[in-house]
Amino acid sequence: MKNELNIFLEVLSAERGLSQNTLQAYQRDLLDFLTFLKQDTFRSVTPSHIRSYLEHLHGRALEAGTIARRLSALRHFYRFLYEQKAITENPTCDIEMPKVGKSLPKILSEKEIIALVEAAYNTEGPEGLRLLCLLEFLYATGLRVSELVSLPCSDIISALRRDQIPMPLVVRGKGNKERLVLLSAPAVRALKAYLEVRHLFDTEKKGLGKWLFPSTGKQGYLTRQRFGQLLKELAFEAGIPLDKVSPHIIRHAFAGHMLNNGADLLSLQKLLGHSDIATTEIYTHVMGERLEKTLTNHHPLSDL
Repeated sequence: MKNELNIFLEVLSAERGLSQNTLQAYQRDLLDFLTFLKQDTFRSVTPSHIRSYLEHLHGRALEAGTIARRLSALRHFYRFLYEQKAITENPTCDIEMPKVGKSLPKILSEKEIIALVEAAYNTEGPEGLRLLCLLEFLYATGLRVSELVSLPCSDIISALRRDQIPMPLVVRGKGNKERLVLLSAPAVRALKAYLEVRHLFDTEKKGLGKWLFPSTGKQGYLTRQRFGQLLKELAFEAGIPLDKVSPHIIRHAFAGHMLNNGADLLSLQKLLGHSDIATTEIYTHVMGERLEKTLTNHHPLSDL
């Protein structure tokens, strides 16, 4: 049973290049289903088992998006088992995906971003320089937090050699796909200041080491959770409600502010690393301010 699950995860990793976090999410979701079944095998499962599980999830008051993700994991897994001839019928074939409404992303205002940057700038010591670098990087590029904390030093040094503003940087994102992002002048200044003290965070103490943001953790670099905690502390210092600030919300802010200041959706899609532009289109709700300015500035009767 678990051997089949392990093989499935290995195939996902090899063929689709999924991150460790995504693979762990698949594993958690599938093991949760197994716990519900109260058995030690994924075989002998019927559509009624799947429907009962979905009713169970609804009874736990889980969000529609979470339930859809759980069902998606099951559909991928049972399709794999069927293709491998481990089962004779796929029990998920006739199960419909729950309808998931698109929720609007939370977005910080430009003033709130400035307040966060000022709070980071006023944080003393090496920790302050690292935090400012992380924040400037995140807001300048809209990177996913996992992409940010795992940036390799070698890529940064190669980018710095170009001595160019904005500074182009190639990052490796979901599905092991590469894309180009651009670092603003403030982000490059923060990077150079942080590199002066980066060795204080590197336990290896051997040159620059592998990661831009090293730590003593298992992965060798700053964890997503720790960076999230640091942002909460920064939000407190900036006088911003803690629930309004997270790495992903700052990624949303980057996208929303770019659109509101004239960026087009196709360019934003490439910068964010979205495979489908429909994912990027969710940010168009923030364009109201831009449209209002356009109407006020250009409509012939706006001054009457």
